[in-house]
Amino acid sequence: MAATRYRKFLQLIEQWPLDSSKKGRDLGMHIREMVAIGFKQGPATQINERKCDDMYEALQKMNTDYYRNKYPRLYQSSATGATLEECKIVTSKDSKEIKNLK
Repeated sequence: MAATRYRKFLQLIEQWPLDSSKKGRDLGMHIREMVAIGFKQGPATQINERKCDDMYEALQKMNTDYYRNKYPRLYQSSATGATLEECKIVTSKDSKEIKNLK
């Protein structure tokens, strides 16, 4: 049954976006690497089915914003007071490179 799980993971990583501004720190790229390691022999790989299913379900919930939709935020603020766009800029690779130059 590893073949079915392998196909499910391939579908998941096709849907998962890559963020080029987070080169080396992108979750989508890390997931792709972990799938490649976990399924070294492709669909013929021997796996722990329970652990594989649990991991898939957790990643699928993240990918579909399950908890974001289940528990919508009441306010559009954060602990820092920064907006979402400001947070994206601060955590981008370009921002990190500028900070290292100083």
